[in-house]
Amino acid sequence: MQSRASISGATALTVILAHPVAHLRTPQAMNAHYDAIGHDGVLVPLHVLPGDLATVVQGLRRMRNLRGIVVTVPHKEAIAALCDDLTEAAREVGAVNVIRRDADGLLTGGQFDGEGFVAGLRGAGHDIAGCAVFMAGAGGAAAGLAFAFARHGATRLTIHNRTVAKAEKLAARVRAAHPRCDAQAGGADPSGHDVVVNATSLGMHAGDALPLEVARLVPPMLAAEVIMTPEVTPFLAEAARRGCATHGGAPMLAAQIALLARFMGAP
Repeated sequence: MQSRASISGATALTVILAHPVAHLRTPQAMNAHYDAIGHDGVLVPLHVLPGDLATVVQGLRRMRNLRGIVVTVPHKEAIAALCDDLTEAAREVGAVNVIRRDADGLLTGGQFDGEGFVAGLRGAGHDIAGCAVFMAGAGGAAAGLAFAFARHGATRLTIHNRTVAKAEKLAARVRAAHPRCDAQAGGADPSGHDVVVNATSLGMHAGDALPLEVARLVPPMLAAEVIMTPEVTPFLAEAARRGCATHGGAPMLAAQIALLARFMGAP
């Protein structure tokens, strides 16, 4: 296993851009993965405010030993416009969660949030195919999940967001790309759905509002979460108290780590 003390001028540098950064688990997971595969690389967190994003990205282009950038809240949508090229998935979703930096400084954005989330569900024995899914959120991560749910056979998708127009726009984009999935914007009531997902950041901080009407959660609904810290969010705690099965955010990251590393040039 490589020690962090062995970092040298030959080490491939990768970074994760976030605001805030204290809750992040990706650096630990990615560095453990680099160690496991014998890759001389390191991932470090960079705390970047939204107003500084373009300036930071311009600087990262000029770092010749930088191989890639992982992107998380709140930068996934804004950073897509700062890339030189996007993968088909990133272009469809309109958000980026990983960037490959080529030797000439060109940045290519990719999107693996949705595939990671669905893979995490499957690993826990939950299949999206044929399900009615309720999702709170319409931001970058939520968009990735929405397209993945439709791509993997969800028959119905209800998107709830505080900004209704944003939910309506995302639902229309999903319907256009995947007409077999009935994607619509909706209110905060998840009744009548098989899988209920929090794809917002609500629950990361003490005092956050709940993302939806938890009183409507009943078995056999599955309550699933994108947040990794805390491991049990208030949403998941309320779902469990009402007898629903729950699924935390950690499997989404675990399913993506190797994909993100390969996109940034690791074996």
